[in-house]
This record gives sequence, C-alpha cells and structure tokens, in this order.
Amino acid sequence: IALLIEASLFHSQNFIKPGEQEAARCDTWAQLIERGCMEEDITSPKNDFSSSKNISLSNTALDKGEPIQLRPQEVNLKLRPGLPHTFTLDFQRVEGYPVDLYYLMDLSYSMEDDLRSIKTLGNELFNALQGITKKGQIGFGSFVDKTVLPFTNTNPEKLNKPCAETEMYCQPAFGYRHVLSMTENKAEFEREVNKQRISGNLDSPEGTLDAIMQAAVCGERIGWRNSSTRLIVLTTDDGFHMAGDGKLAGILEPNDERCYMDNNLYSKSNEMDYPSVGQVANQLEKNNIQPIFAVTKNMEKVYRELSKRIPKSEVGVLSADSHNVVELIKNAYNRLSSKVTVTHDALPDNVRVTYTPLCPEGGPSGDKGVCNNVGVSFNVTVTADECMQSEISFLIGPLGMKDKLKVSLSTLCKCECDDPVTVDSPYCNGKGQVNCGMCSCKAGFVGQKCECSIGEKDESSLRAACRKDNGTECEGRGDCVCGICQCYTLPGGSTYYGTNCECENESCEKFQNKLCGGGMKTYACIWNGKCRCKNCECKPGYEGTACQCKKSDEQCRTPSGSVCSGRGTCKCNQCKCMEGYQRPYCLTCPACQTTCITKGKCIECLGFQTGPFSKNCSQACTSISEFKMVETLPPGKPCDVRDVESCRVFFAIKQLDGEDNYTAQILKTRECPKLPNIYAIIGGSIVGVTVIGILILLFIKVLFTLQDLKEYRKFMNEAQKTRWSENKNPIFQEATTTVANPTFSGE
Repeated sequence: IALLIEASLFHSQNFIKPGEQEAARCDTWAQLIERGCMEEDITSPKNDFSSSKNISLSNTALDKGEPIQLRPQEVNLKLRPGLPHTFTLDFQRVEGYPVDLYYLMDLSYSMEDDLRSIKTLGNELFNALQGITKKGQIGFGSFVDKTVLPFTNTNPEKLNKPCAETEMYCQPAFGYRHVLSMTENKAEFEREVNKQRISGNLDSPEGTLDAIMQAAVCGERIGWRNSSTRLIVLTTDDGFHMAGDGKLAGILEPNDERCYMDNNLYSKSNEMDYPSVGQVANQLEKNNIQPIFAVTKNMEKVYRELSKRIPKSEVGVLSADSHNVVELIKNAYNRLSSKVTVTHDALPDNVRVTYTPLCPEGGPSGDKGVCNNVGVSFNVTVTADECMQSEISFLIGPLGMKDKLKVSLSTLCKCECDDPVTVDSPYCNGKGQVNCGMCSCKAGFVGQKCECSIGEKDESSLRAACRKDNGTECEGRGDCVCGICQCYTLPGGSTYYGTNCECENESCEKFQNKLCGGGMKTYACIWNGKCRCKNCECKPGYEGTACQCKKSDEQCRTPSGSVCSGRGTCKCNQCKCMEGYQRPYCLTCPACQTTCITKGKCIECLGFQTGPFSKNCSQACTSISEFKMVETLPPGKPCDVRDVESCRVFFAIKQLDGEDNYTAQILKTRECPKLPNIYAIIGGSIVGVTVIGILILLFIKVLFTLQDLKEYRKFMNEAQKTRWSENKNPIFQEATTTVANPTFSGE
C-alpha cells in the first residue's frame, strides 16, 4: 500500500510535462484520463446539499404550535461555480389559517354614503371573516389627505370643518388615523365605526399611499399577528398622490418608510412627502401584507395599473354606496388564496435562482414560480456563477406569507487533495509543500518547484520584468521564474518562445490548410515558407502572406513593358496598386483629382512663361517631363485653363509610367477676350446719368404742377360758394373831410 501511495504521488506531481502550464491539471474527467491521469488522483468536488430543518407540513391551523405551510425550512448548499443544483420546495396552505383584515377607508366628503353603508355592514363583515377562518381579526383605519395647501383649505374654520356648511356631522381634516387595532370583538368594531364622521379636502387625489405605508410599517399599533394572512381592504372613490406631489406644498423631505404614530394620527403627514409606489410595494411584500383595492367604477383602471406593480394584490369594483363590499372582499380573498407565487429576496449578481412549477397550469421556469392551487411543489434551481469569499443567506417563500425557506449558500473553490504532510518536500527542492500536485513555496522562493531564490529582491519587480509594456505576465503563455519567462508547450508539440513568450510558430496564415503554403513543420522537405513568430518567411521564388504564390510579374506587365504602370507592386502575379488606382495595371485613378486642374498652372508656365510658376518653372513643374507647342491638338476633348490674362489655354496631357510623370501638347494660340472700349463706357455712363437726372427733374416738376393745379381748383370751388352782402354799414364814415384855408382869398 505504501508503494502504491508513493507511485500515485509521483504520478500526480509529474503529470505536467516540461513547458506545460499548471492549468493543464484542470480539465474534464475524460480528458484527464485520456492524458494518463489515474482516477484516484482526480479530484472533482460535487455540489453538497443538506437540509438542517425539515418539519412536516401542518394539516390544519388547529394543530399545536406554529402551523407549517412550507417544507423544508432551512437548507445548506455548497456549490461548484457554474454547476446548478435543484431541490424540491413544497407548499400546503393550512386550512383555517388565521386572517388579519384591516379596513382602511377614505373619509373624504364624496364617501359619505359609503360610510353610512359600512356602519350597517359590520355584522356581515364579521360573518364573512368567520366563513374564511375561525381565527379572524379585524381592524379599522381612515384617511383623507395632508392638511396643507393646496391639498386642504388651511383656513382655521375650514380645517375644523372642511365639509359643506349644511353638513352637521363633520370631523376636522386629517391625514391618516388608526381607529381600531385588530380585534375579534364584533361589538367593539361596530362601536368604533359608528363614531366615524366624514371629513374633506380640496383636490381629488387622496393621501392613500401615506395611509397604506403607515398601516404596513406600524405593525405593533395595528396588531398584525406573526402567523396570519394579512389583508388591507382599501375603499375609495378617487386616485392617490404619490412621491413628488408634496413639493406642491413645499414638502421636500422624502418618505423614509418608518412608523410615525402619535395619538393614533400620522404625525409626519405634513413634514414628509408621499411615498412612491415602489416604496409601498416593498413594505407590503416585506411585511407579508396583501392589499385588496375596493374602488368605484371610475377608478378601476387606475387601481388595476397600481395592482400590476404590487405583488399579491386584487382589485374589486364597489357599488355606488359600497353595499357590495362584503361580497367583494370574499371574492378577492378567494383569488388571492388560490394563487401561490414563490420568489426570493435580493441576491448577489453572481447567484441565480429559478423556479419550475410542478403543477398542470404552471408555466415555464423563471425567477418566479406561480401555481393556482392550495397544495403545490416547485423545483428550485440555484446556481453560483463565481467563487464567493464568504457564505451568504437568502430567503425563498410565497408572496404574502410569513413562511420562508432560509438558504445558506457557499462555494466550493478549493480542491480537497490527499497531499502528504511533508513540509519541506523533496519535489519542491526542500523549499515548499506539495498542494494538489503543485508546490506551495516558502517566503523568498518562487518557481514551479521553488527552484528560484529571490533573496532580498521584491517579487513584484521580478514579475514586472516578465511583462511587456506592463501587459500580461509572459503574455499568458508562460511562468515567470526569477524574472525570466519559462514558456509553455503548444498542443502541436512546439513551444512559445521569445523574451516574453510572444512568439510561436503555429498560428501563421494558412494556404490550402497548410501553414505558410506547406511549411507547417520547419524541417519539412517540401515547403514554400516557414512560420517564424506568427509571420511567414518565404522560400526564394515564393511570396505572399502565406507564401502561396510563385514570384512572377507576367500578369502585371503593361503593353509598354512596365510593371503595374509604375504605380503599384506585383504580388502573387497581381498588381497591388497605389491608393486610388485600379487593377489590373493601375492605369486609371477615378478617385484622383483630374490633371486638367492640377497641371493647369504648369502648362501656363511652360507654354507662355506666365502664371505663379513663371519664375521657377523648371523646378515646380518637373512632373511634366516633355511638352510640345502645336498648331492643332489630337482628337478628343482637350483640357483648358484660364491664365493670368484671362485667356483660355488649350492642351492635351497624358500620364506616363510612374506616379507623377506626364507628357503634354499645348496649343500655340490662346483664346483671349476682346478688351472693352473705355471711352465708350465712360461717355455712355455720363450720358446715361445726365438723361436719368433730367427725367427725374421732369418727373418732380410734373408732380408739383399737378399738386398746384389741384389746390387752385379747390380754391376756386370755395370762392364760388361765397355770397357777399351789399348793405351799407350804418356806422361807416367817409375817410375824407374838407377844411377851408382862412388865408386863401380865392385869387
């Protein structure tokens, strides 16, 4: 036996061949056996499942102790990453299970007739509850809205009596009031409900979510029992305010999902914003409360949308005065109790749980399991995708129920190997201990067999020497030993090589499924090339990325004898043209700018010694190796440019072999425009201005004449209409008097 153990140990330690990486020890069972690993040396941990608490299901709620509806109650899972484990979860709804029903009523003024009805239906409500279970309790609460503008009139008189003036029985405005804790006393329920009075507010939406939140989180005040089906029956005829609406009243503090009850009133109603639908849904699920929304017909659509966002909730339509509320509650409870939805609480990202319902109408697997039956089973599959540092726990259970399965989950990420206890193993050169066939070296030693002593050197600096450009150590293709890469062996038998194991000779381009056209083995007799560090080195006479071509330029030669027109290289007997030029001979370049434009200035310079290149024409226009001045151009459409004198220069240009090599023929005669007659232009301008001026003056004269004529005619018309009186003025005296000269003798 000792010899067998020693042989097995030797085999496991020497399983890795020289140049192989330690990761080769990890493979499938079949692959390890094929490679020669002994079965007794293979360690393959399996998922471990155990049930630490598995009490049988209860038949009725009358059984002694806590009724059990879910089995098992606690399990422990140790999973290999990526390997799922499935177990069965059983649920059996207990007959006569306790029910706590909290009646939450909208007491805004529009619900006046509904309040009258509920006061008369107390006896029927209790009888309906007794028909469901003998252990039933009922409580009562009411709500209106926040008592601040714009939700409620804040005039002191209106706060005290928010109803109509004619309403005698009206209580002051309030947000949410807890009226009666859970009780089995029918008389007490009827007495407290009969005390209730209607109230009022300004806007249509109510503080519904405020009331639901407080009823859910104030468990001790409400009186919810630990082991019971918890129901909230909400009756209203209007919509609800939600998170953000409080800003209308200057309330900015978000709802913190905590209980604030003072003298049975919600004390933070005017200080905290309304909760969001998500917050309400979270607290209802956390506290295993199932809401039943009993609403009027006009609000049915709104609350059905709300019900979609709150698990385990139902909606029923109230009659005008709520007289059908008892039947509504019974029907909604039956729907809730006949449907079982199993799910889990929050999980880490690397853990997945799926459910497969084992019932006829169950549906596919998913992150929730749903069955319409009182006794059902589910296959629960748990998968851990990655190793976890520590054990985690999470709960699985039906929505709206207290019963939960606690799952304790950890991962199996270490191989449990049967290693010798020798501290200084000879296999590790006396500097380490064998762990699963590999050496675990002492401090100061590294290497596959602890053969490297790093002394006072920093191991990180040694490892940094194995990284190229701060990349992966040895490119992931070798082990860093004493700052030097020891490269791994490839499956084909060759090894990685290079300072950082960056090279290998098995991944070059293939031709006809052969490396470098037949040079897969560097010692092959017939080959086109050899693979060297991922690139093919071709044999003389061969070329191409995979040495797939014989060197030849026969198909690359133009009729003139040039190779690829001097505008490309011949590879594999095909032209590889410069950018823009097209095969087969790189003659044309459709994408290039036309030479009629690019060579126009040089044509002007060479043919007529004008233009921007006239002073250095021979240096600037070397691309035109030859040109001629001709009387006529060859057939075809010629090029033409305008020179500095605005004359049109006609020419024909042809590209020779090479990238920028041209010959040109230039027409001797330019087409120049005739010079304009300056004197005629100036004289004509003066005459034109003079004529225009005279015409303008005449036009002005005509306008003034017409205006004067119009005024004169107007004056004459007014003069003709005037009639003068010829009576003599009685107070008029002649201006002339006669005076006699006393000295005048008449002579």
